[in-house]
Amino acid sequence: MKKGKRSTISRRKFLSNTVKASVGTAIATNLPTIVPASVLGKYAPSNLINVASIGCGRISITHDMTSIARYAGARIRAVCDIDKNRAAAGPAAVKSNYERAAQFNGGLKGDWEIKVYHDYKELLANKDIDAVHISLPDHQHAVVAVHAVNARKDVYLQKPASLTIEEGRILSNAVKKSGRIFQMGSQQRSVDPWPQFKKVCELVRNGRIGKLITVEVGLPGDPGGGNKVQMPVPSNLDYDAWLGTTPEIYYTEDRVHTQDAGIKGITSRPGWLRCEQFGAGMITGWGAHHIDTAHWGMDTELTGPIEIWGNAHFPTDDPDYKGLWDVHGIFRTEALYANGVHMIVSNELPNGVKFIGTEGWLWATRGNYRVTDTDPVADNTGVKPIDASNPKILQSVIGANEIHLYESGEQHANWLDCIKTGKEPSAPVEVGHRSCSACLLHYIAMKLKRKIYWDPAKETFTNNDKAAIAMLSRPRRKKYDF
Repeated sequence: MKKGKRSTISRRKFLSNTVKASVGTAIATNLPTIVPASVLGKYAPSNLINVASIGCGRISITHDMTSIARYAGARIRAVCDIDKNRAAAGPAAVKSNYERAAQFNGGLKGDWEIKVYHDYKELLANKDIDAVHISLPDHQHAVVAVHAVNARKDVYLQKPASLTIEEGRILSNAVKKSGRIFQMGSQQRSVDPWPQFKKVCELVRNGRIGKLITVEVGLPGDPGGGNKVQMPVPSNLDYDAWLGTTPEIYYTEDRVHTQDAGIKGITSRPGWLRCEQFGAGMITGWGAHHIDTAHWGMDTELTGPIEIWGNAHFPTDDPDYKGLWDVHGIFRTEALYANGVHMIVSNELPNGVKFIGTEGWLWATRGNYRVTDTDPVADNTGVKPIDASNPKILQSVIGANEIHLYESGEQHANWLDCIKTGKEPSAPVEVGHRSCSACLLHYIAMKLKRKIYWDPAKETFTNNDKAAIAMLSRPRRKKYDF
């Protein structure tokens, strides 16, 4: 794909209710702003962005593929998954998404050859692929993204950026060195479909609530449970590759993802999200979004907190616990930033972000949003998506000489636009890394159950805190390493 000039056109907002379909089809939720090909004219094949989908699970099929299919200047040309059943269903999911989006992308229906891979490194070796979106378990994010940019592919990476802070730094450095276009999947930075987050952050940055004092972030926790009984590895799954850099451990379905090939199975919440071996739980799951929004409003996108403390309940804290899942449940953590802002993060707060200043407060949330019905989300019934201590604050107009934050229509479309123009996208790698790092610092404080002191510039703990420093990284199996 040759990089060309950006087309100057107006965007068109397209929102849709969730669509549930049969096996191999997509779920379209909160569909993005799209530029119809009828407006842009026909794209020459040499100017199309050839995209590959790495991962064919629920987020890939129901969100990433769905959004990319509505962009007139790109085509998904390949899919990859180490679960052969999911990989085999990938082309049908791609085609279904294109058929649903045909009225917005100029009639593209996915009726071209879609190659199927089981090894992402083989896919990355395909020079016909320009860009990849990566929708994998958290422990695979940084490693696969580094391999992708080193293979000269532009990358859209689902959050969180990394499993550890060390891996996040490796990722950020690799992306910068490569010069590739990298977009973090921080959709709350895009005005489509949630304009309230940018608006609130702009109002905060321009002093509409006075001096910012406190930011409250509401996140859910995860319940315990899960079947620990060892099971035979399914013949369709390369389980060793699925474990990747993490230690070898026996297979059980609740540790990975369901083998139910139906639509309920594809869209159900996988068990790995609740296993500390593969992630940190909701503090990085939802936290990567809300703490990123908090950083946006706080003007701390390229730094982090200096003190972090708090407590959390982990299922394994109970001596009689018999379940498999071990990420945090109920919790409350706090942090102090160098600018004096105090952050509180807790499951007891409504899901969203509240900025509290000397002259009022501002609030933003997605509401009772769920990716799928099985997602745990705090009850936000009746809560406004955007609110303020005084309605006049929301009516305030940002002047021409005031701070105007980056505006993008839809996150995937912004990424693809930037591939064409060479501009930096709305959620570049360092911003994604810093948001993820803050989440992981809250997680480390949860585990240590005491205050920790962080140097954001050096990205290490002060006072030679050996226990905390040890948690900046994890051992990685060499054959799946960077």
